[in-house]
Amino acid sequence: MRGGNQQWYLDSGCSRHMTGDKSNFLSLSAFEGGSVAFGNGKSGSIIGVGKVGKSLSHSIENVYLVKGLSYNLLSVSQLCDKGNQVAFLPDQCLITNIETGNVVLRGKRHNNVYKVCFETLPPNVLTCLSAVKEDVSLWHNRLGHASLSLLRKLVSKDLVIGLPSIKFDDSQVCDACAKGKHVRSSFKSKKVVSTSRPLELLHVDLCGPMRVLSRGVRDTFL
Repeated sequence: MRGGNQQWYLDSGCSRHMTGDKSNFLSLSAFEGGSVAFGNGKSGSIIGVGKVGKSLSHSIENVYLVKGLSYNLLSVSQLCDKGNQVAFLPDQCLITNIETGNVVLRGKRHNNVYKVCFETLPPNVLTCLSAVKEDVSLWHNRLGHASLSLLRKLVSKDLVIGLPSIKFDDSQVCDACAKGKHVRSSFKSKKVVSTSRPLELLHVDLCGPMRVLSRGVRDTFL
C-alpha cells in the first residue's frame, strides 16, 4: 500500500509537478538528467518520473522525483497545460476543465498557501491530468481468458495437471492482455532507396514470414 505524505502544495512558481518522497508514487520509472533549483540556492537531481494519486485510473502523471526535495509540489502551469483553468479564491483553489466545465481538483487554503490532500478526495475527482486506464478485466473477458477467480479455484482443488500453485491477485494484469495491447516498435530505417523514380508504387510487406499449411498439406511461407 502506498505511504508517504499526500499533502500537496499548489505552486505557481513551480514549472513541473515534483516531490522528494518516493513512497508517494503509484508507479515510478528511473529518470536521469536535469536538476531542480531550490529557494535556498541549492539544487536537487531528478532521479525518477511517475504517477501520484489515489489509483492508477485517477492519477496525476509526469511527476518528478527530486532528490533532497522536502515538499510535494503541484505545478499550476502544468495544470493549465492539460486544459484546465486554475482559480484561487479566498478559502480554496478550484481547478476546472475548460472543455467540460467540471471541477476536477479542489484545494483548501491553509494560512497563505493552498494545499490538496489526495487521501481525502472522493474517487470521482482527480481525473484532470492523465489518461484514464482502460478496464483490464473488460478486455480479459472479451478475449475469452479464464477469470482469476476460476484460476484460483482450479489451483485450490488441483483440477488441472501441471498448473503451478501460485496466487492470482485480482489487480494483476494478464500478460496476454498486456501483450495484445502493445504498440509495435518502429522498423529500422533503410539506407537503400527502394524506388527508382518519383511517385513509383511501392509494395511493402509488414507481416511475416508465417508458416501455414497449403491445400496440399505443405508448409508455405507467406
